[in-house]
Amino acid sequence: MKRYDAIVIGAGHNGLTNAAYLAKAGLDVLVVEKNDYIGGAAVSRELYKGWTYSNCSYVCSMMRQALHRDLDLSRHGLMLIPYHGTVNFDDVGNTLVSYHNEEAAYLELKRHSRHDADSMARFQTDLTRYAQLIRKTLLRTPPDPTSFKPRDIFELLFLAKQFWALGEKEIYEYVRFFTLSAADFLEEYFENELIKQAMASAGIIGTALGVYSPGSSYILLHHVMGDVDGSIGAWGLARGGMGAISNAIAGALQSYGGEIRTNAGVQQILVKGGRTVGVALQSGEELYARVIVSNLDAKRTFTQIMDKNDLPPGIYKKAKNFKIRGSSGKVNIALSGLPSFNNVPKNRYINRGGQVFTGSMETMERAYDCWKRGRWSDDPFIESVIPSAWDPTVAPPGQHWMSNFIQYCPTELADGPWTPEKRDQFGQTVIDKIERYSPGFKDLILHMEVRTPHEIEQETGLTEGNIFQGELTIDQLLFNRPFPGYAQYRMPLKNMYMCGSSTHPGGGVSAACGANAAREILIDLKRPNTVPSDDFYDE
Repeated sequence: MKRYDAIVIGAGHNGLTNAAYLAKAGLDVLVVEKNDYIGGAAVSRELYKGWTYSNCSYVCSMMRQALHRDLDLSRHGLMLIPYHGTVNFDDVGNTLVSYHNEEAAYLELKRHSRHDADSMARFQTDLTRYAQLIRKTLLRTPPDPTSFKPRDIFELLFLAKQFWALGEKEIYEYVRFFTLSAADFLEEYFENELIKQAMASAGIIGTALGVYSPGSSYILLHHVMGDVDGSIGAWGLARGGMGAISNAIAGALQSYGGEIRTNAGVQQILVKGGRTVGVALQSGEELYARVIVSNLDAKRTFTQIMDKNDLPPGIYKKAKNFKIRGSSGKVNIALSGLPSFNNVPKNRYINRGGQVFTGSMETMERAYDCWKRGRWSDDPFIESVIPSAWDPTVAPPGQHWMSNFIQYCPTELADGPWTPEKRDQFGQTVIDKIERYSPGFKDLILHMEVRTPHEIEQETGLTEGNIFQGELTIDQLLFNRPFPGYAQYRMPLKNMYMCGSSTHPGGGVSAACGANAAREILIDLKRPNTVPSDDFYDE
């Protein structure tokens, strides 16, 4: 009977990254995936003939460039392109366009408020300074603050040094920042409502918090700490859709001799004598390995594919209480032409960017109130992007694909379970709002794919459809992610590890979780480290 060196559960981008680095070190690695395609939430799928949807994750910023280069992902077909300016719409149709050109951006802000145009540089400087500290931890294993091991002490000293470098005043502000709501933080810089709501929108994406919820300012930071081609805070699109990222990593894995099996869902992790020894597939087949790595979220790993009796006391309860509430939906639309929007010039630069329908701070908070009451928002926040405006591979010539990310949409409805009819009603709510800003939009629709948290969970395995595999609140960050005492990718059973976004540094298509876990596995197996250190363009 064959025994692998490592079996990785789940062929999402972090699982593939983990497997690639283990295989690069010479290990015999198998990735098992329940679907007939790879990528998890970073996928490209043709669900309507001629159109390729990134039907879950849709933009990229946090992908660590050190990993991109080290795995030679460009050779395996990956091309990331920064997307251009975003148009923000308020409730009455006023617009704010964000430009990458510094002068154009200033003039656009000045059109609304000279004060805010002048404040933007201070805001971006402060946010970038806060992001710098977090960025330096992305490809590092969090220290155990209770440990006296030299490595943990060194990491704590590293964090202290970075923290102290902020200076006394900034240390106070940084600690305070983590407790603030996005709205309160922005009040300290801006006075114009349209500018505030445009900046606040990043503070609610993918999270079960509102713009006035304490802690939502960190979500704001999480969405600006990435980079594309060295442009800090930039967002990018993958040519061919987000599946191009997963496919490129899979190509690297296979070039190192790694193996991927699809249609191979795991029923249970096998445990013997307090050690993980293999996996039992849903087909009944059993596979064995020296090391088992779960790329599933913490709740799903410990409550669904493990026997509770195999776990040490308290772990099942920690997993059950792990915060992983779903709050987002997705609507992918095939269009017969490029839509036009009210008060937006027919500018190629703008059309190649995104559209954000925020409404107002109050509108976004009311949308959150709907979620808290167990119903989808009747006036939702929508972030849209039309990748086909620059990528000819995702739609036929002259036609387009529009990706729409929606807040808020609950996992469970107050009036009963999700049904296809309710799902379609949710989709209609989204289309009705876009139509308000783009008259005639409905006439362009050829096909729609509507995904609530229910569909996202069923298809990708993300519990409750939470796109971060666990909420990014301060109690679930760094050495608390996923649970205190288990933040170094080693789980409570011997030979068991986790590598998904339930671990540090959390959600986003970064590949950092998978790479960090691989480094720890190689240390334990006494193999040479194949994972590179991070590099920074902002130092």
